[in-house]
Amino acid sequence: MSGSENKTVLIYTTLEQVDDAKRIGRALVESKRAACVNIFPATVAIYEWQGEMQEAGEVVMLIKTRKACLAEALAQTKQLHPYDTPALLVIEPSQVDDDFAAWIAGQTGA
Repeated sequence: MSGSENKTVLIYTTLEQVDDAKRIGRALVESKRAACVNIFPATVAIYEWQGEMQEAGEVVMLIKTRKACLAEALAQTKQLHPYDTPALLVIEPSQVDDDFAAWIAGQTGA
């Protein structure tokens, strides 16, 4: 497997409920499409929707995986996500600790 396939990537998404984030996170880790997820409850989203200013509570989930698992991790997250159009943002870190990157690779089947 090439080095680029083992490159660590993060997927950022938001959800309305912590339980939804836990359900998706467990599924991703159990399927080896993610090494770990972090769930940040009680964030606030401010946005405009249909011409009206909105403020809503949301949960942020950060999914730690590698490039070789990215397409499947995104597809599984989208399939399990309760939103019709979830935010699914891929973040490619400029630097990752070698030991941590190796752990992610090992957890995701590399």
